[in-house]
Amino acid sequence: MAQKAASSHNEYRIVVVGAGGVGKSALTVMFIQGTFLTKYDPTIEDSYMKQVEVDGVACTLDIMDTAGQEEFGYMKTGQGFLIVYSITTLTSFEAVTKFRNQILRVQEDRLDIPIILVGNKKDLEEDREVPTEDGQALSEKFNCDFLEASAKTNTNVNEAFFRLVHRINKWREKHPQQAPKPKPKKKKGCSLF
Repeated sequence: MAQKAASSHNEYRIVVVGAGGVGKSALTVMFIQGTFLTKYDPTIEDSYMKQVEVDGVACTLDIMDTAGQEEFGYMKTGQGFLIVYSITTLTSFEAVTKFRNQILRVQEDRLDIPIILVGNKKDLEEDREVPTEDGQALSEKFNCDFLEASAKTNTNVNEAFFRLVHRINKWREKHPQQAPKPKPKKKKGCSLF
């Protein structure tokens, strides 16, 4: 019985949100499969499972790659969030606050909910519209971690997911009484180990 309880504590429900076309699927697939998606195929909604080791502990990550619109069911049960924008699209950066507000509303205004802000497409410096300093400033305002990443060059992809696991662990230590909520039923997706 104790083993089952311990294993459920090592499950992490991660939700990847952001405007359309920022590379949410590319980041997720690079993390799961180690391959870069070369063509843009707007996501309906995909769910992935991956077993990883973080700080010597085996963890199962249940990752929901959202379609850029409100996914309230998954926002409600998510334990940590990657909010992704593209450094090449100012409007995607401007949408970050809307996504964070939705998360806070659905999570009942828990301001310390684990969030990592990710500026994707770092490989496209020549097309940059969002200065690194703006991402840093917004993360400080939101009291969350920030990094710039590139799914194409696999820069900071693992770091983003692993850092979120660390944030979730810290959150769990501060809120041990709050048991994880049940997961919503998955419509489609694939499991990869």
